[in-house]
Amino acid sequence: MSLIYLDHISATPLHPEVKKAIIEYLETDGFGNPQGQHRIGDRANEILEKSREKVASLIGAKSDEVVFTSGGTESTNFAIKGVAFALKKKGRHIVTSNIEHQAVSRPLRVLTKMGFAVTSIGVDRYGMIDPDDVRKAIRDDTILITIMHANNEIGTIEPIAEIGKIAKEKGIVFHTDAVASCGNIPVNVEELNVDLLSLSANQFYGPSGVGALYIRQKTPIVPIIDGGVQEGGRRAGTQNMIGIVGMAKAAELAIAEMPERIEKLRKLKSELKKRVLEIGDVTVNGHPEKSLPGLLSVSFDYIEGESLMLLLDEAGICVSTRSACASGSLRASHVLTAIGLDYVKAQGTLIFSFGRENTIEDVDKTFESLKKAVTFLRNMSPLYRKGT
Repeated sequence: MSLIYLDHISATPLHPEVKKAIIEYLETDGFGNPQGQHRIGDRANEILEKSREKVASLIGAKSDEVVFTSGGTESTNFAIKGVAFALKKKGRHIVTSNIEHQAVSRPLRVLTKMGFAVTSIGVDRYGMIDPDDVRKAIRDDTILITIMHANNEIGTIEPIAEIGKIAKEKGIVFHTDAVASCGNIPVNVEELNVDLLSLSANQFYGPSGVGALYIRQKTPIVPIIDGGVQEGGRRAGTQNMIGIVGMAKAAELAIAEMPERIEKLRKLKSELKKRVLEIGDVTVNGHPEKSLPGLLSVSFDYIEGESLMLLLDEAGICVSTRSACASGSLRASHVLTAIGLDYVKAQGTLIFSFGRENTIEDVDKTFESLKKAVTFLRNMSPLYRKGT
């Protein structure tokens, strides 16, 4: 049975050209340390810096503003803790939203135990943040604002450029978690008015275990990993050259293929959304227009999402019920409750996230299996029978 993969928000498969670039690197230069003081080290350093330029081009940054990390979680921890520790004498207040990824919310929770204060902004029913609410939350001791660019559960794209203008006007460092958006929609650090931006290669057909943090020049930040002087003294540890080579190629391909990818993903998402609405007793989550092109979040009444996901998995269709980083939790998604869903409806939610290799035939097969699974589960529910 061939699998239909509709969980690209968790991780994307390697692009064939990325795989080819990694293999070519391994067969030629794949062992040099960029810090080595010899020709092999020099060659590795040359590859490293060329890779940095390609990743910087993806987000409209200067190459020396890109620091390679182990992924989005490390990048986000670095941004939040690095700025907090650098500016703790100036202030200890941070502004965020209540729909952030755990890579943001958990470091903030740690900082509160160290004497920092956090204000969390609410969202509307689409998961959209009002920039005026951010402005009102700012205090004299506010040192950092961290708001995600696009939500990884409902797909809503936030007004980051407007929030960035407020941060700049107030002289406050601004970070955005762009892991879900970078490489999938246009992202430009200058247009977004951000000082820090997190990204991860496995969200745009690069390898897992490698990411980057954009750090605008002169942004106050201290390292959170101590050791050597790699990455300009900002992130110690020998660079993951295999991952970085793959990330650079993925960034290069994202720039070239993005318009075509976006158009295709929008069509697939639109088609599945149209069909899912025909099932009835469903709620589509997220903003109807300002949303990631390939992500569709749907809540099914009278159904437990985990059961629905497992039935689809038996049919060879891979989807998710919430963020992969929180999939072991039995609690309802904090994102879904933040947009007003009750706990029961939140637990009946599936996330379909399309990728470059998906087809309209995948939509056909997914819908047929979904319809059967929904009917089966609802027929088992006494609540559904009472409501019909």
